[in-house]
Amino acid sequence: MALDEKQRQFVAEHASAAMITVGADGMPKPARVGVAVVDGQLWSSGTQDRARTKRLRRNPNCTLFVWDEGFAWLGIESTVTILEGPDAPELNLRLFRVMQKRPSGPLSWFGGEMEEPAFLDAMSAEGRLIYQFDVTRAYGMV
Repeated sequence: MALDEKQRQFVAEHASAAMITVGADGMPKPARVGVAVVDGQLWSSGTQDRARTKRLRRNPNCTLFVWDEGFAWLGIESTVTILEGPDAPELNLRLFRVMQKRPSGPLSWFGGEMEEPAFLDAMSAEGRLIYQFDVTRAYGMV
């Protein structure tokens, strides 16, 4: 990954990002996402039927814009690999444990708390997958 230590720390402290993909019409299409560094890889979660997933299957280029409450920000240019299949629920569990800073116990999900088995079932039922960002360039004011 091309993020330096200061940039990784910024992502660890600020998980909110705009994920910008390219539409069929060539226009940039933003979506708000959560991001985290998991085992040295920059990840976000999505679903099989999301518009951004369809766009990434056609064109894997993506830019992330991560920000804080002030004026610090980070732009991350990347190519996305979609991680899906039978291990996707477990990958999402790992991601959300990092994002929520909960190494064990229940996780928050849509306003409630879920124990691990229920969380994994929800990830499977929703068709959850992982977007893995291969960072090609990172810049900003962090």
